[in-house]
Amino acid sequence: MPTSAPGNRGGGRRPARGFTLIELVVVLAVIAVAAGLIALTVRDPTQTRLENEAARLSALLEGARSEARAAGLTALWVPASDSRGEPFRFVGLPASLHLPTRWMDEGVSAQVVGANSLVLGPEAILPPQRVLLRLDERSLEIGSDGLAPFAVLPPREATK
Repeated sequence: MPTSAPGNRGGGRRPARGFTLIELVVVLAVIAVAAGLIALTVRDPTQTRLENEAARLSALLEGARSEARAAGLTALWVPASDSRGEPFRFVGLPASLHLPTRWMDEGVSAQVVGANSLVLGPEAILPPQRVLLRLDERSLEIGSDGLAPFAVLPPREATK
């Protein structure tokens, strides 16, 4: 019969060593969750650059559209058909606006879907318009239904 006298180690039992199965499962679960979060945060740099260009072009088109409507000018956005010169230009707006004519990333190309240029004004309601942006093998569409501002289109809407 075990006693509680000093020096008694519980009847000859050895202290437990190692980890329990529950502890190992918890550690593996924490590692799996951390690996999943890291995988979600690592983005494709090409896609990120293309998304940045699309957001920038959307903002430029909306700014030019506002200027064309305010001044009552017929304005167009025209992508270049060749690689020489400016990759795109705004036609019909005053040169004093100093709108960009180059992409931030040299590999970007643009194509207006179903036309040669985008109409930006002076009418308040325009026909639906879309632009296909490409960088390497990635592509992205921005567009407007004619009333709403230009915005990046979700992938499933872009393929309709």
